[in-house]
Amino acid sequence: MLDRLAHTLRAHPHRPAVLGCTRAGAPRVHATRGDVADLAEAYAAGLRARGLTAGDTVGVAIRPGPRALAVMLAAHRLGLRAAVLDPSVGPDVLSARLALARPALVLADAAAQAVAGWARPLARRARLALPDLATLGPVATLGRRLPGCAPALDLSASRVALPEAGDDAAADAVIVFTSGTTSRPRAVVHSRGGLAAGMRSVAELVGPRPDAPVLGGTFFVLLPSLARGAPVALPARTPRVLARQLGRLAPQATYLTPPQLRAALAAEARFTGRVWTGSAPAGAELLARVKRAGADEAWGVYALTELFPAAAVEAAEKAAFGGTGDLAGTPLPGVRVRVDGMAPGKGELLLAGPAARHRYLGEDPDPWVRTGDRARWEGGRIVLEGRLKNMVLRRAENIYPGLYEPSLHVTGVELALLVGVPEGDGDERLIALVQPSPGADPRRVRALLAGPLERMGSARPDAVLLTDIPLTGRSRKPDRAEAARLAAARLAAARLDGRAASASVRRLRPGRRTDTPS
Repeated sequence: MLDRLAHTLRAHPHRPAVLGCTRAGAPRVHATRGDVADLAEAYAAGLRARGLTAGDTVGVAIRPGPRALAVMLAAHRLGLRAAVLDPSVGPDVLSARLALARPALVLADAAAQAVAGWARPLARRARLALPDLATLGPVATLGRRLPGCAPALDLSASRVALPEAGDDAAADAVIVFTSGTTSRPRAVVHSRGGLAAGMRSVAELVGPRPDAPVLGGTFFVLLPSLARGAPVALPARTPRVLARQLGRLAPQATYLTPPQLRAALAAEARFTGRVWTGSAPAGAELLARVKRAGADEAWGVYALTELFPAAAVEAAEKAAFGGTGDLAGTPLPGVRVRVDGMAPGKGELLLAGPAARHRYLGEDPDPWVRTGDRARWEGGRIVLEGRLKNMVLRRAENIYPGLYEPSLHVTGVELALLVGVPEGDGDERLIALVQPSPGADPRRVRALLAGPLERMGSARPDAVLLTDIPLTGRSRKPDRAEAARLAAARLAAARLDGRAASASVRRLRPGRRTDTPS
């Protein structure tokens, strides 16, 4: 796929490759195909001149865009292993990850290094908080340098002889950090063959047409789309500008996370073509709203850092699903499914396939990816039932929130979580946090939730809070730990003030109406 991309870039060098937009949403060319190809060749020569050879690791602390794309192409050309460094994780975590990956060189833009002096406001505006990279190993700056930045990567070494792109499919291509702690970070290693298989899978799933724009900011959108000849627009950061961008661009395909979709919908965005979402829960109601906003199709994608993508489901199929749990959809071609548990067809979901990660850094290869998700295999489709560790123990009963949360996403509900609040004796209270959609009538939301709450039976929550749900991380996933702390604080406040309790929290007891006061 990367070889095909390099050829496509050179075949039509003057056509746009990466687009941005003005504040009015009008498309603006960030880089042509020739610009990206030239950058990739210059970066490859600069890295070669620094002494990097096949098998070495290069750290990449660069925001998505033409430079980051060119770095990936340069690393592929030289047979390097690219360690993707997320600047938003904080200095302690990033230091630990760098120590594990041990890159021969870190490539960083100015914002990623702007952690001291007058440039600190720039880092804060970019939501970056990095350690002094120079203390962790050699660093080179890409793009504009600011005071205090490392020396720029020398791009004058254009006469350096470059090797032909390697064809060892088993060689390491990318390191992506995932779970783990500061003391014990964990990293996923994708081989060149696995990375190519994942990008082919995305290209076949989305089917981008040449020269029609695609909107999305991840590498798994950029690379396959550009390889098929489709320019890619990076999503605007603010919802209002994103809504204008969607209207002016009219993309053939759009990939946004669920929080981005909700924010765009709140800004009255209109969609075109096919819309894809993943990285966080996407209920049937959200997908239905996207279709009502103009999309021809709205798809939820089940994907992991270890295997992207794994399964997909369209809004109509998800809406028609009448069972418990969250329908993730049919596995994509080549993806193998195994459910490891005591009950037939139920337990932990394991996945394998050509696009699966090769191994975790420092561990032996394993073809099966343990997802950490409870699931069941039903009629050739994956139905998720919650995280294995996301379990609430109430009165000696194990309650898995993922089994019930989808039913709470009724019309007028933007997001819903079930969390456990410790009672101090090893037991927990089950609390539902429900975030209404903008403009939704709380009383109507309460009325629509009554039926699903009744159907939860013994898993009915002890209390329901109508509130904004905290999000975390770059993909803005629901932060369950913070949500549980929020619920605990609200409940504690309610105990201290009976009037606040009647206004914000109502206990749900057998035989009583299960309405959901705000």
